[in-house]
Amino acid sequence: MIETMRFIDVAEPGAPSGMKIAEMPVPTPKPDEILIRVQGIGINRPDIQQRKGLYPPPPGASAVLGLEAAGTVAAIGSDVRGWAVGDKVTALCNGGAYAEYVTAPATQCLPWPEGLDAIQAAALPETFFTVWANVFDIGRLAPGETLLVHGGTSGIGIAAIQMAAARGSKVFATAGSAEKCAAIEKLGATGINYKETDFYEVIAAATKKAGVDVVLDMVGAPYTARNLRCLARDGRLVQVAFMQGSKNEDLDLMPVMLKRLTITGSTMRPRTSAEKGAIAQALKREIWPLLASKQITPLIDRVFAFEEVVAAHELMESSAHIGKIMLSLT
Repeated sequence: MIETMRFIDVAEPGAPSGMKIAEMPVPTPKPDEILIRVQGIGINRPDIQQRKGLYPPPPGASAVLGLEAAGTVAAIGSDVRGWAVGDKVTALCNGGAYAEYVTAPATQCLPWPEGLDAIQAAALPETFFTVWANVFDIGRLAPGETLLVHGGTSGIGIAAIQMAAARGSKVFATAGSAEKCAAIEKLGATGINYKETDFYEVIAAATKKAGVDVVLDMVGAPYTARNLRCLARDGRLVQVAFMQGSKNEDLDLMPVMLKRLTITGSTMRPRTSAEKGAIAQALKREIWPLLASKQITPLIDRVFAFEEVVAAHELMESSAHIGKIMLSLT
């Protein structure tokens, strides 16, 4: 096997233009890890934040960007069982995916769902792990309940819509254009153009003021009060990001008491390998069959060559995309 590999280097935090291709040694898998020869890489919002110097990797994780990749197994650690060199694998990485090779704990790796290629498989881990942990584990969304998703055409939004709808929930989702709302409708949800209408008014009318059971939000403070108004009795507000801020000094929390609401949330990267492994097994059991049967399909906006990473980040920051933005090494 080769000893060096190409990777995307960020010499100084800042704009996308600061990313360059460089070379470094191929990582050696630890006893509990798999070494993956990368074919597809997913671009995610945390990558943008890390590139800007706002989201440092946790202790022990690679400083190279990238949280999800798919490819073939190139080597396995001494303690790894159930994987062999050449197997097709997709992985939630702790870092380092913007490279020709990456290591990941075996517990965080899954086989490509039947019928998917490398790019589609690489589009799954970060968003699907996040949605399962927050909507179904923490948010406890059950079949027959209703879900409101903000950022409906983001990677997380599209995964949440498809996973919830396939499991028997009614879904509403917000987006900022007619084109994006049309995409949401095709996925099986009710699209709400937040630039033209108040999402609370739409939810109130559609549910006869009963509200939704779960809200998945990544906007933050400007939406919190309306999110609480949107929730039904015993509803759950699940926060996965704060793209427009986390502080709201004027927030009235009385609805939390009156409706017995829960406000919660989480991040994925700091979780232990055991915690991520439990999510991986739930996905393999509950969601991978839905991918194989095409009830859920990864929605890819655009695939860039590895060398076009700057353009990929620029598209992500523009928010003009519908679905996942990917890098290809095939």
